[in-house]
Order: sequence, then structure tokens, then C-alpha cells
Amino acid sequence: MKKTLVKTEFQLPGQISLYKGKVRDVYNINDELLVMVVSDRISAFDVVLPEGIPYKGQVLNQIAAKFLDATADIVPNWKVAVPDPMVTVGKFCEPFPVEMIIRGYLTGSSWRTYKKGAREICGVPIPDCMKEHERFAEPIVTPTTKATEGHDEDISREDIIKQGLVSEADYEVLEKYTRALFKRGTEMAEKMGLILVDTKYEFGKKDGKIYLIDEIHTPDSSRYFYLEGYQALQDKGEAQKQLSKEFVREWLMANGFKGETGQEVPEMTEEFVDSVSERYIELYESITGEKFEKADISNVAARIEKNILSYLKI
Repeated sequence: MKKTLVKTEFQLPGQISLYKGKVRDVYNINDELLVMVVSDRISAFDVVLPEGIPYKGQVLNQIAAKFLDATADIVPNWKVAVPDPMVTVGKFCEPFPVEMIIRGYLTGSSWRTYKKGAREICGVPIPDCMKEHERFAEPIVTPTTKATEGHDEDISREDIIKQGLVSEADYEVLEKYTRALFKRGTEMAEKMGLILVDTKYEFGKKDGKIYLIDEIHTPDSSRYFYLEGYQALQDKGEAQKQLSKEFVREWLMANGFKGETGQEVPEMTEEFVDSVSERYIELYESITGEKFEKADISNVAARIEKNILSYLKI
């Protein structure tokens, strides 16, 4: 396998704690800054897969940085600097315990739920007789809880407020920001010949102010279709060509894995790993319109540590 970054164990100046998520390692510096290292780990069905994906962390970090800059006029965000292709340094915020998912089309997990007979997702009614990948009349917001372990769970706006996870006033702001961000992302994708199908946003608070945090409009947090050919494929009832992590989930399901207890992750061959890497790079170039410049991966961890330490000395 090619050289990838699947874990970090840095000791940074001012480091208070290290949080390891499914993909990101987040270092808390004096409760003032967060140093987020986007690894090459990949997860599906809330399970971290055994092999890293070359350049995946760089793709995710650089796409997120681009979209954070492109939406800063809509909502303030946590980003302060990008000292390495796989690292973002940003403001320390207290995260809200929910993820704001917004869907423009009936696809992925929402389609799987719909196919089982559900006509409501997170308290939002869904019309009868919809087809897979069909566009909703208006985008729908379907939040989830943020699980520290196991699966995130769908939750309605009413239950979020009732359980005190987010105040009603704050939730209204989160939903307003979510819809505005999705609109901007949709417009930017369309200019590049893509459809932003669905995505998730995370928000936090610092000094009473709401910030957009984490990633935005990356292939890990979003799903894209190609605009050209979308309607023709829909009319024929054929599968849409996707630029997202869904193809990884489909490969796992085809190989008998759905993240259920007792199931083993199928072997990830070098050929499959390389194909996933190529898909991530394809999305980067498709959504940004820029050629992907591969960073030096001869010693990824050493490169990242050097760049972080250099930045923190500023």
C-alpha cells in the first residue's frame, strides 16, 4: 500500500487534549485553538476501515478550506490558517451536539428508509410515489445526534428543542445558516457541472457567537451527482454517477458488509484503495476546477508535525 497517514501522536506546545474522530485528530491548544489533522482514514457505516486512502486527507482539508472561505460572508467559521495540506488551525468552539443534514434529493440512507415504507424523516413528511435520486420540491433538513460511539441517530427539530440539545432560538439560526450554505454550495457546484445532492454541517459557539466548524462540502460530508445526464438517467430509471463516499458503501454492501455486529470488513485490495483515491482526487478537480497537486508523502507525519510547530511559533 502507498504511504498514508492513519494516526498521529503529536505532543504540541500548549496541548490540553487530543480527540480522535473517525477521520480527524483534533488537538486542543490552550482552549484557544484547535489543530485539526485530516488523516487518510476512511469510514463507512460508522466503522473505520482498515486501510488508509492516499491523498484523501489532503483532498478533504483543501476542499473544506476553499468552501469555508467561499461562505464566510454567510456565517463566520472557525478557520484561522492551513499550515499544511492536511491541517486546519481554527478557533476553539463548543460544538452543538447535533449535525445539520440537508437533502435536496431522495437518495442514500433517506432512500433506503423510504424504500422500507417510511414517509417521514426526522419529522419531515415525504410524498408518496417518489423515485430514487428524485429531487425534493424544496431541500429538507434532517438532523442527527452526534454519537461519541456507535451510530448517529435521526432526530426531529421538535425533539432537539424538547430534549434541550439546542435552544429554539439557536436552532432557528442553525437551520437558517444550513439552508443558506446549501444554496451557495448548490450554486457553486452547478457552475462546475455538478449537483450538490445532500450534505451535513456542524456548528459551535464561542463567546456567545455561532460559528460553522469542521468540514464543508467535501466528499465525506456531501454527495454530488453529475449535472449532465442526470435527467436522462432518471427517466431511464438508471443509477446516477456519483462523486461521494456512497460507492464505498455500495462496494462494502456488495461484499456482505453493512456495519452490523459480527460482520468482518472485506479485504481492501491495493487496486480498490487506489480506485478510491482516484475518486477523491476526481471530486477535488471537479468541484474546484483546479488540478490537484499531490503533496510529498515520503514521510507524512514528519512533514505535518514540522509545519504545525512552525505555525504555532508565530
